[in-house]
Amino acid sequence: MSKEAEKKQARNKNEKREEQHARSKEIAEENGTLELANALKEEKKRSEDYLNRLKYMQADFENLKKRLDNQIKEIRKYSNERLVLELLGIVDELEVAIQETKQAQSVEILLKGVEMTLKKLKKVLELEEVSPIDCIGQTFDPSKHEVVAKIESEEEGIIIEEIRKGYIMKGKVIRPSAVKIAAKSSLKATKEVEQSEQ
Repeated sequence: MSKEAEKKQARNKNEKREEQHARSKEIAEENGTLELANALKEEKKRSEDYLNRLKYMQADFENLKKRLDNQIKEIRKYSNERLVLELLGIVDELEVAIQETKQAQSVEILLKGVEMTLKKLKKVLELEEVSPIDCIGQTFDPSKHEVVAKIESEEEGIIIEEIRKGYIMKGKVIRPSAVKIAAKSSLKATKEVEQSEQ
């Protein structure tokens, strides 16, 4: 073979190799694109599945929240039912006491009925952990007591008289006691201040 024929044959081989290489490259690119397309489809399916799950979870959460809100409303609505039933028993006793007093026309019967009713009411308050505040003879405490009057005395800040009972419920003051406290007169206090300054 002549050199030219060899060159031509070598060129043809090179062209065929380049064509095969280009074709291989195209196939590889098509395969890569196909793989990417398949991966994209899988990810889309997965994200749609996650989105659906999220929607169901959100709906379940909303339903749970509505159910809990309704239960809380129901509990609040009837939370004092036991206490009201206890108080209705006391109302019944007061009605009986009034009826008996009318029939017997006796104040003693009314007094006994009221005393019994008061005793029962105090028991109901005890069950609710409500207790009176002790105050006579105690030192004035603004968190438990409310001063309605001051009375001249040698001692200062001591509670002399209780005007209205105060109550504590489960450790919290729900109504302070209205009290009269001992206070030095303003003239005595002024003299004592002057004497201490000298």
